[in-house]
Amino acid sequence: MAGTNRRTVPLYTMTSRFIAAALLLGLLNACATAPQSPAPAETSAASTPASTQKEEEPGPPERAFPDDSLYSLLVAEFAIRRQSYDIALEQYTELAPELRDIGISAHTARLGQYMQRQREALEAARLWVELAPDDVEANSTLATLLVRQGRAAEALPYMAAVQREGVEARFPTVLSGFASLSEDEKAQLVDGINALSEEFPDNTQVLLAQALVHMELQQYDLALDKLDHLLRLSPNEQPAMVMEAEILLNQQARKPFARIEKTLRKDPQNTTLRLRYARMLTAVDLDAAREQFEILSTQTPEDADLLFSLGLINREVGDYAEASAYLQDVIKLDKRVGEAYYYLGRIEEDRDQPLDGIPYYQAIPDGREFLPANNRIAEILVEKGQLDRLADIFAEQRVRYPDLSGSLYGLQADALNSGGYQEQALALMDTALAEAPLDSGLLYARAMILEKTGDLGSMERDLRAILSREPDNSTALNALGYTLANRTERYDEALDLITRALQLEPNEPAILDSMGWILYRVGRNDEAIEYLTRAYANFPDPEVAAHLGEVLWVTGQNESAIAIWQGAYMLDPEHPVLTETLERLGIDLPAPASNDK
Repeated sequence: MAGTNRRTVPLYTMTSRFIAAALLLGLLNACATAPQSPAPAETSAASTPASTQKEEEPGPPERAFPDDSLYSLLVAEFAIRRQSYDIALEQYTELAPELRDIGISAHTARLGQYMQRQREALEAARLWVELAPDDVEANSTLATLLVRQGRAAEALPYMAAVQREGVEARFPTVLSGFASLSEDEKAQLVDGINALSEEFPDNTQVLLAQALVHMELQQYDLALDKLDHLLRLSPNEQPAMVMEAEILLNQQARKPFARIEKTLRKDPQNTTLRLRYARMLTAVDLDAAREQFEILSTQTPEDADLLFSLGLINREVGDYAEASAYLQDVIKLDKRVGEAYYYLGRIEEDRDQPLDGIPYYQAIPDGREFLPANNRIAEILVEKGQLDRLADIFAEQRVRYPDLSGSLYGLQADALNSGGYQEQALALMDTALAEAPLDSGLLYARAMILEKTGDLGSMERDLRAILSREPDNSTALNALGYTLANRTERYDEALDLITRALQLEPNEPAILDSMGWILYRVGRNDEAIEYLTRAYANFPDPEVAAHLGEVLWVTGQNESAIAIWQGAYMLDPEHPVLTETLERLGIDLPAPASNDK
């Protein structure tokens, strides 16, 4: 260890002061490194790792630390060894401005980043840059922290300092939150980037940042100019090629992928670029996309993601045999198994053979696709009238996945209810609640079935049971409030319940719809339109459209009402709430205006 005395000194001759000093030398060397636990990957403002930026880290400082700081430093060091990082960071944060040591400031900033304690990391990084203004890692760390806090314009000078040291700075990272900035903040950031372009006129990262700004501002020709300049300097810059193609696609250019295709002819093994090209093609030419994915799959035949993509593309173009073959290959690789089985089931439905899809759905293990797949099983079997088979499959699934028993009961009951089998659905929910009488999800599911049967008293009983244990259950509050508003004249209670739900989830479209509906029921039409419009903007559901259209209609805004209803009718011409609304108001929708010229 640098700086230690290697003379043999009997331990009993050393005073506590000398022991502290000896341990401190070890600490100071540790200060130049990250915590003794693997830190998560950080998005840095510099593209070169800090460990390669300088040949040597500075060694322990020659000056002595104040005596009263030694204990705190030792506490911090031992806290790190015990992985008590909160204690260590607290000690370092207090000591860094007092000691003004480069190593300790750097260590504090790194530890703060690792713990995602942005305020402490930022303070330490500022001090680090102040003490070592030309240090690449210090400037890069400070820039990264500022960008994460949405202070991108402040980060630019520190990124420029990184670039001046010969390390490529990732200037485009400052634009990650550009759309959410105020107009003044956007202008300040754009001015900063343009100033950088004067200092670094041929820097590809600056040019890319300028092109991104122009794209955000929809100045596509200016963006293309910057990209052309960049690609003349660096012809193989993939982000620039992809961005250029996206702009040309937007402009409906005749050959938007010309540069990418030329590059791939010269470098057919450039799999990263080819994958980006293939993904862009999926939006405009599925056959061409399939060709590119096939090339990629040939180059890497055991890449499950590519095989899965080919399965989906072939399904989209109607080549179900090829799609199934690719998805079976994915399963053989034991990758994305649930997704592959799910789409094999969907393919059987595409072939109008839904019963043949059920074995695939049953094969899906617990995961993201499990409940959607079981929902399809229930819907298919209810539609086919195979209720006994449905009961057997779901009983087996509940045994295999007891933790999902409540969800499986809910799916089965919902399918029965939607298919018109209310009696069977209620019997099933009674069985489920006998097993788990306090399960809020099951109580809610039964309440929804009871509402459909018109048994509002029992529905209210179940919802009140939920609210007695969970008074802030916004779903139950909203369901009960909406039902009282829609099916009774208990408007004061309804308004109170929905208001409470909205306070808990002020932007939930279903609750906004309920609030609009109760306001309409009590004659506050202007307020009702405001809430219903917000609900419809976030969730253009036919039921919300029916409500909004009705309030517009009764307030004399007939054309607007017709337009809203026509849009909903095109989505679901048989929606029960929409149909009931139109029939009750005596509305015969005119055919929508044709767009044909």
